[in-house]
Amino acid sequence: MAKKKAKPDFSKPKNTREIQELLENTEERVNGAAKKQYEGLPLLVIAGRPNVGKSTLFNRFMQRRLAIVDPTPGVTRDPVEGTAMINGKPVHIVDTGGYKLQRDEGTMEAVLDELVVERSLEMIEKADVILLLLEAGQITGEDEEFIIQLRPHWNKVIAAVNKTEGGKNESVSWNYAQFGFKNLFFISAEHGDNIADLSKCLVSKLDFSNVREITEEEIPIRIALMGKPNTGKSTLSNRLTHSNASIVSDYAGTTRDTVEGGFSYGGKNFIVLDTAGIRRKARVHENVEYYSVNRAIKTLDRCDIVFLMIDAQEGLSEQDKKICSLAFERGRGIIFILNKWDTQEQDKKTFRKTREWINIMFGQMEYAPILPLSALNGTGIKDLLNEAIEIYKQLNHKVETAALNMALKDWLFKYPPPASKTAHFKIRYMTQKSTNPVNFLIFATRPEVVPETYITFLKNRIREDLGFDKIPVQLEMKASRQKWEDRFDS
Repeated sequence: MAKKKAKPDFSKPKNTREIQELLENTEERVNGAAKKQYEGLPLLVIAGRPNVGKSTLFNRFMQRRLAIVDPTPGVTRDPVEGTAMINGKPVHIVDTGGYKLQRDEGTMEAVLDELVVERSLEMIEKADVILLLLEAGQITGEDEEFIIQLRPHWNKVIAAVNKTEGGKNESVSWNYAQFGFKNLFFISAEHGDNIADLSKCLVSKLDFSNVREITEEEIPIRIALMGKPNTGKSTLSNRLTHSNASIVSDYAGTTRDTVEGGFSYGGKNFIVLDTAGIRRKARVHENVEYYSVNRAIKTLDRCDIVFLMIDAQEGLSEQDKKICSLAFERGRGIIFILNKWDTQEQDKKTFRKTREWINIMFGQMEYAPILPLSALNGTGIKDLLNEAIEIYKQLNHKVETAALNMALKDWLFKYPPPASKTAHFKIRYMTQKSTNPVNFLIFATRPEVVPETYITFLKNRIREDLGFDKIPVQLEMKASRQKWEDRFDS
């Protein structure tokens, strides 16, 4: 007969070592151990005409789907960047937009295609190694034109012919050898054929002498620029990074992928994630735009702080509420940015009314800073970044368990839980479960009957009394029959 599982004995207090182990096990680090980050990385740029598989290859190197993959030509517009381990070495990789010659002249798409080409050529200039991706089969005029463009950088070019899985089209693909490539590989980005040989060659051509792993203090603050299309996200991204990494136009949906850029301010390093604008579902028609919106939402899992861009001329929307809700659920810091504020009446009354309206729409986020800004001319940038540094500090603030429980004891004394025969409970003790997002765990008898109003009260006390007044605080309740003091008795 199987033995019954013994019930935990709450009558015996745990010793100091046991409770310390309990607390250490309770504390969780977001996403596990911190991922290593580097500086001085060599730059690998993936280039080629549209639809040859650049984004698929980029995602393979990254070992996750960062770039949008779709059969529609010209899906990738902005350069998509990331750090990947290739053959055991850290490499900064850029997936560029396709080199496209055939355009419908006089259309907005043609203008954007020209911008994509310019941006791709700019990245090629910066590259340490250029991975030219070609497609198995017939050589096109765009291939030949692009190869001519690469001649000044010939010593940096490594060529790979994609879509040759299982030897398919390999014989005809040897026609690319006529261009005199020093290195020519036949690969399949989708299936992984010969990727190992290609990776070995890439690493052999790159210089890693200046690579350095950065310390925890040097880890950059990751900012996600979010909001409706055409609110000025790309303009702000370019101003912050002092670059033109994000394509700026009046054409809604110009940004499709999440575009990364970096800068420093106030002794801190920043990474900016410029996302696609989130439209109403009814207006999302293309598969490409669906992926863009989905990617923007997933960016919330990669950032520390959200800069929610609001067009001061158009006001708030349901999409803004959706973004806020998603950011709140993930415990991200958020700053409401009233962009194009230079177009509004420059008086305190106008700003006060706008702030009141935001607080009405986002009642649960009254703690979030609201700042006027002009991304175009740069006014308000300093205040914005100072707020971001303060929010990041709060997101990573850790309160000692002893101090927490002293504060908890004081709150319970001054504001005792509501008394009720049907909802009787006792709050025992509290510990901080994690930072960024900031999460606390409170142990109580019958946690299921603790009123939501009292949980809200405790959240507010944590935020206001313990140094978290500009960020969301998550609070979990867990069952316990032991008092805090008893757990340290031997």
